[in-house]
Amino acid sequence: MSASLTLLVLASVLFAVGLYVMMERNLTRILLGFLLVGNGVNIFIFLMSGRPGSAPITPDSGDAAGLADPVPQVFILTAIVINFGITAFLLALIYRSWWLAQLGEDGDTVLSDQDEDDEDSAQVFEQAHDDDEAIQEALDASDDDDDTPATSTPPHPTDAASVPEAGDRP
Repeated sequence: MSASLTLLVLASVLFAVGLYVMMERNLTRILLGFLLVGNGVNIFIFLMSGRPGSAPITPDSGDAAGLADPVPQVFILTAIVINFGITAFLLALIYRSWWLAQLGEDGDTVLSDQDEDDEDSAQVFEQAHDDDEAIQEALDASDDDDDTPATSTPPHPTDAASVPEAGDRP
């Protein structure tokens, strides 16, 4: 088995830097450290796979000595998918943490439906009370107008006294 010294050093450095960055208690740094460790682990798995060989699935081949082992490739693909899933979860945690920090003192307090209904009902009753007061003031004002003496108005032209009779025409 011949492992490349460059890949071995690169994997070791990625793993060490990733662990160092993860030790700081900041979610963004933890995410970056996790990504570095994940890539370092993928390179380690790649190094453990051994020498390259021919394709594992070949028609009419009875000799398995020169074939590549597909298991390390499957491990790398699985590690990439797991790394992606945990990265998405950490991003969701980071976003949620940021969102809660922006809310301030109230935090994540959510009123229950009953509290919201009570507040809505109180507003409706307050508006109805204001409307009732306005209607009562209008009625009082109209009652005051009925108490004042009426002024004389000229008769309407359709009144019987003002309509000329047929014989009065010139």
